Amino acid sequence: MPRKSISTAREILPDPIYSSVVVEKFICRMMYDGKKSTSAKIIYDSIKVLGEKTGEQPLDVFNKAIDNVKPVVEIKSKRVGGATYQVPTEIREPRREALAMRWIITAARARSGKSMAEKLSAELLDAYANTGAAFKKKEDTHRMAEANKAFSHFRW
Repeated sequence: MPRKSISTAREILPDPIYSSVVVEKFICRMMYDGKKSTSAKIIYDSIKVLGEKTGEQPLDVFNKAIDNVKPVVEIKSKRVGGATYQVPTEIREPRREALAMRWIITAARARSGKSMAEKLSAELLDAYANTGAAFKKKEDTHRMAEANKAFSHFRW
């Protein structure tokens, strides 16, 4: 905790093509070694493929895919009197979004395919259809939270 003042979240400017803050956050999260233009090209290509494959607005498909992967609860370890309990806790919206993006990017990188744009578009399509590795990660997290619901009174 800071002693002097509370830190404020930086304002993120929307991306130039879709005017979406979510797309800009996704670009920054996917970036390697400061190569933002490469990351942006990959994401814009995959969003364009989403629009072609679904026949809907590509940005709507992208946002729906991220919403489908956002977790509601997560497990945190809490030590109480020598025993460690897995306590389910609710997640605030910024962390939900961050986890969803991270899981989608990790799942896309783990896929086998030709280019990163193809792998990312395939993972986003799977997330849009409530399937795929990122959606499975969300389901596993929820299942673990449900199994440990008995320890929810240790929430802090």
